[in-house]
Amino acid sequence: TDCCDWYCVTCDPKTHRINSLTVITGSLTGQIPPQVGDLPFLETLEFHKQANLTGPIQPAIAKLSKLKVLTLSWTNLTGSVPDFISNLKNLTFLDVSFNNLTGSIPSSLSKLENLLSIRLDWNKLTGLIPESFGDFPGNGPDINLAYNQLSGKIPDSLKKKKNFDRIDLSRNRLEGDGSVIFGSNKMTQIVDLSRNLLEFDVSKVEFSKSLILIDLNHNKIFGSLPVGLTALDKLQGFNVSYNRLCGEIPVGGKLQSFNDTSYFHNRCLCGAPLPSCK
Repeated sequence: TDCCDWYCVTCDPKTHRINSLTVITGSLTGQIPPQVGDLPFLETLEFHKQANLTGPIQPAIAKLSKLKVLTLSWTNLTGSVPDFISNLKNLTFLDVSFNNLTGSIPSSLSKLENLLSIRLDWNKLTGLIPESFGDFPGNGPDINLAYNQLSGKIPDSLKKKKNFDRIDLSRNRLEGDGSVIFGSNKMTQIVDLSRNLLEFDVSKVEFSKSLILIDLNHNKIFGSLPVGLTALDKLQGFNVSYNRLCGEIPVGGKLQSFNDTSYFHNRCLCGAPLPSCK
């Protein structure tokens, strides 16, 4: 049977060469076969929800120079996030989430000039977020590094990036100043820094009006909530619970539209929707 008629394969209509291999059904066992590297026209490679897929990220993938989408998610892959991924210069989407990957994040990933989204969440990655992540060209990709064991400080280089649409660093062991993610001139829409060990004065943070979601719960953030938050008219989600905040919640904007669970368990935060200040 012509392989272009296979359920998991698509071919270019002109060249009749395989340009997509998407395996999301059935039950594969063992490792990703090295023969995937023998598909030179491949633009999409996806193995998803294959619980019996084991071993490392296949080194033969490095040969796929035309690859745009690499998704290896919800499998039992082990080993590191390989440095060779940075050689896939056409890559726009990288998703290796929900695996058992270990080791550090390679700083070379910032060389991927066309990357729109990077998902490394739900693994066992350790070490620092690379300083080079502030060097992504253009707007930079959406970044999701949640549910890992990353430590240290959020790199200062992220302060200069204006246009990460979404950045999720939640549920790690990050310390220090999380305010580098924010800035009045940034176009970021979603920021989730929850469940870390971040410690900074939120009253000094300038928030951009583009923000749709801010989640800072379960950290060591202190100070009072700045009045500037009332100007965020696009805000749909907001959570600063389980921190060390004090003072009255500013009145206005969307801040009173969130219930008390967005604010409770702080040192001395008060005012609607919490009890009034004494």
